[in-house]
Amino acid sequence: MKPPLFDYLVARSSDEAVRLLSEHPGAMILAGGQSLIPAMNFRLASPATLIDINRIPDLSSIDIVDGNVRVGAVVRHRDLEQSDAAFAANPLLRTALHHVAHVPIRNRGTTVGSLCHADAAAEMPMILLLSGGWVTAAGPSGRRDIAADEFFEFHMTTSRGEDEMIVSATFPALPAGAGHAFAEFARRKGDYAIAAVGAIIERGEDGKVSAARLAACGIASRPVRLPDVEAAIVGTALSDADVALAGERAKEAATAPDDNNATTAYRKHLLASLTRRVVREAADMTREG
Repeated sequence: MKPPLFDYLVARSSDEAVRLLSEHPGAMILAGGQSLIPAMNFRLASPATLIDINRIPDLSSIDIVDGNVRVGAVVRHRDLEQSDAAFAANPLLRTALHHVAHVPIRNRGTTVGSLCHADAAAEMPMILLLSGGWVTAAGPSGRRDIAADEFFEFHMTTSRGEDEMIVSATFPALPAGAGHAFAEFARRKGDYAIAAVGAIIERGEDGKVSAARLAACGIASRPVRLPDVEAAIVGTALSDADVALAGERAKEAATAPDDNNATTAYRKHLLASLTRRVVREAADMTREG
């Protein structure tokens, strides 16, 4: 299929892109286009205007700011995946990006574009939430930071204003000495996750878990934290019983209805299994450290 007719505009600066958004209600931003163009081809999206931001030079960099990874709006997945500086600050980025589609898609698709697309089964929105990250929006009244837990509202729905453009995303560095892990299950390599879980775990000098962050995607209407799992393991030595309880607690977060990929019951099963796996892997990493 072919997309409906649209006007094509090129922005040379972030300010110009914001102005064009205000002047063309309903316009959409074009960066990598790996989600937007297929949606237009299938008539799931029909913007009257596309605003191309690929020629804005200050949106193409990966910067380490106060130890955190700031990713510009036109940075390709593959460039972030291969960034050694980003890997050193937050290894989960490379681990998760390896599961995003396929290399040809990652060569064109952008990480910020994936966050704005906000597919509930996509990996990078979940990693932003897991890491405690945020996006920076530019609009007519200036710029504002939006925390991940406030940005993702529903499947393919965010809190970005219609006259705002997301200019960057910031992924905080992992705490020193923390263990981390990511695991997902998909029908085929490169498909969206039927269920995926990430974990960041810290241990105290007594060997017990002092802090934990867990998040999941593919199992609800948006990426979600797993606070019941976090509460179940903090203060424990992560015995087999502790890990088993974490898996059981995780099941309650799976609320996606039955679809052509999986039933809710199967997602609960996957979520429990993946949670046990990432908790063990992240905990083992803290021992090795």
